[in-house]
Amino acid sequence: MDSFNLGTLLLFFFLHWMDGTDANSHWTYKDMAQWSKSFPDCGGVWQSPIDVETSALHHDPSLMPVKVVGYHKPAHKPFTLSNNGHTVKMSLPACFRLRGLPWKFTAVQLHFHWGRDWDGSGGLAGGSEHTVDGRRSAAELHVVHYNSDLYPNVSVAQSQRDGLAVLGVLIETGDDNNSAYENIFKYLEFIKYAGQQTPIPSFNVRSLLPTDLGRYFRYNGSLTTPPCYQSVLWTVFAEKVTVSRTQLKNLETALFSNSEKDPKSVPLQDNFRTTQPLNQRVVLASFVPDSITRYTLGKLCAAAAMVIILVVKVKQFKEHDKEQQQDTAFKTDPDPEKLEAPPKVEA
Repeated sequence: MDSFNLGTLLLFFFLHWMDGTDANSHWTYKDMAQWSKSFPDCGGVWQSPIDVETSALHHDPSLMPVKVVGYHKPAHKPFTLSNNGHTVKMSLPACFRLRGLPWKFTAVQLHFHWGRDWDGSGGLAGGSEHTVDGRRSAAELHVVHYNSDLYPNVSVAQSQRDGLAVLGVLIETGDDNNSAYENIFKYLEFIKYAGQQTPIPSFNVRSLLPTDLGRYFRYNGSLTTPPCYQSVLWTVFAEKVTVSRTQLKNLETALFSNSEKDPKSVPLQDNFRTTQPLNQRVVLASFVPDSITRYTLGKLCAAAAMVIILVVKVKQFKEHDKEQQQDTAFKTDPDPEKLEAPPKVEA
């Protein structure tokens, strides 16, 4: 009897532990507000993605163009394309690396985020994670690397403050097919369901990136999916890439988030996290964005009013006699909106 009770008790704790494990490993984009309950880092203050507000960027002339090593050479082995229930992911060989950062970063994988029924308006139907001045793009590509100078693998690196570097590529739509992205999209039919994977021929991965790797935004952030570790040095390129509307439609409709055995299929769509508060973080730009030197309507109106005031003052000034003119001096206040020296982003 005692042994029976002991066995029952052990079974209870085992099942309870299994339930807790499943709860911690399972998440969806519909319960984003609940992520932090199972994954505490998701409630951190340095979360990603963010809205890149170009008028608030700090230009850092020391930021050099991103250097990708090995990307342009097709690998000796096929890439593995998989559906993990949250996104479509493609493995990358260890010979793909990033240089120009404080450490050497080795590529691990790339994946996509998208929405549904994109109409090009930049609204909620778009699926990019990062936004620029509040505008969402059609989709987004992330290329994930880990700090191979300091850590043996991505599993160890991902939870370390300086562990990861991710390239973000914003995707828009046009009329013409993008042949580089078709190297991936044409195989989506083989990974329709979660847990499926297929080998695909290797190709020039550099062709997935923008032409200009010298114009980008950089900030410290996190993984955009659980466990949301705040370990990512983000590089989001200013130049966007374009795929055809047909290609995007294929990405939006080809995949399901459930396994093939499930009786009900759930389309894999809207797999993007909403933008997170910046919380005093500094976002650097490797170039001078137009909006930094562009005047807002309010500033233009204020400048126009100042001009009118000055014209009136000059007219009044000319009406005074010469003695009064000699005693009169115009004084101008310093520009109250003069920018301070930009702080540096911690690598």
